[in-house]
Order: sequence, then structure tokens, then C-alpha cells
Amino acid sequence: MPAAKVSAFMKPMTISADLAAVVGKGPMPRSEVVKALWVYIKKNNLQDPKNKRNINADANLKKVFGGKATVSMFEMTKLVSKHLS
Repeated sequence: MPAAKVSAFMKPMTISADLAAVVGKGPMPRSEVVKALWVYIKKNNLQDPKNKRNINADANLKKVFGGKATVSMFEMTKLVSKHLS
């Protein structure tokens, strides 16, 4: 039986230095990166209390978010992909 093909979502990715400061050293699959990102966001209380869909960046996340102070969950996913290869 041939080995199961790893989906793109589960494939370990190389993580940029800026992103590694938040989620830890890679390689890790995109799904794990997103999970680690949420652990970091919740631990540091970075979710906007008025609008839970927004993330308020601290100094580390600002580097990942291209200097933006606040991003939406959807925008976050797009910005994080730039740090994965």
C-alpha cells in the first residue's frame, strides 16, 4: 500500500525568524503554526475585547503582521503565510 500523501496543510513548513519568535522554531505544519499562534494570542491577551475577531499585535506580532497594530483573524492567516516557506 503506498504511503498516504501528506496534504499541503499538514506539510512541515520553514518558519521565518520573526514568526519563530512567536510560535517557536520550525519546521511545522501550517495547522500547528495557527494553533501555536492562538496559544500565544490568548496567553498574552491580544484578542480585542470589543471585537473578538481582531488581534491587537504586541511587538513580536507586529513583525509578523507587517507592522500593523491590529489585524482581523482572516488577515492574520494571509500575513502569516508570508512567513512560511
